[in-house]
Amino acid sequence: MPTYRDDVVVLRTHKLGEADRIVTLLSRRHGKVRAVAKGVRRTSSRFGARLEPFMVADVQLYAGRSLDIVQQAESLGSYGADIAAHYDRYTAASAMVETADRLSEAEANPQQYLLLVGGLRSLARGEHGARSILDSYLLRVMALSGWAPALSACARCGTPGPHDTFVAQLGGVVCRDCAPAGSPRIDSATVQLLEALMAGDWETVDAAGPRAASGASGVIAAYAQWHLERGIRSLSHVAAAETAS
Repeated sequence: MPTYRDDVVVLRTHKLGEADRIVTLLSRRHGKVRAVAKGVRRTSSRFGARLEPFMVADVQLYAGRSLDIVQQAESLGSYGADIAAHYDRYTAASAMVETADRLSEAEANPQQYLLLVGGLRSLARGEHGARSILDSYLLRVMALSGWAPALSACARCGTPGPHDTFVAQLGGVVCRDCAPAGSPRIDSATVQLLEALMAGDWETVDAAGPRAASGASGVIAAYAQWHLERGIRSLSHVAAAETAS
């Protein structure tokens, strides 16, 4: 099929030549797509603003050999401006699209697309704290990728919890017998917050204290980066945004 349509989230863009741009898209039905958007950097472009990072669009593409070509783009969610206006939202969104880019391959995963769209929408509307939205997204997208952390039973031996040690390398919380020597402890409030973030229990998430929130963010960042096998660069900017605020 040389021409096809799909709903997409714009993950990142790169300049190409004088007026073109390469866009990396997470699509609903075709997985991750890299395409050329011709002429979008000209002020006369009909759809340049619809192909900026964090935007959601209905696009028509022509399937090429190495890169597809964007033929049309209609906006479905203009989240970029509202996200970019707040540094904490912008850094959280950057970490989300970087993670989506790293996890998504050619095969389609509509759930990953919908999860990212929901997270960006929530960020743009300021429905919850930006770091909480990011943390919930990271936990859920890791679960969709087959790496759901164990939170209620030992990840190694299955002994029912509660447990007070989280080891990313072992897959979640572990009992005292399975915890490697020197493993840092986490308190019950942090474990409860991790469960709430995974379940989308926003009443519990929004009521969490700063100590539990900080502890959960650290655990989630370590867990996600362990499974991705290298760091999420945008997370350093998220930490800087929190320090600045």
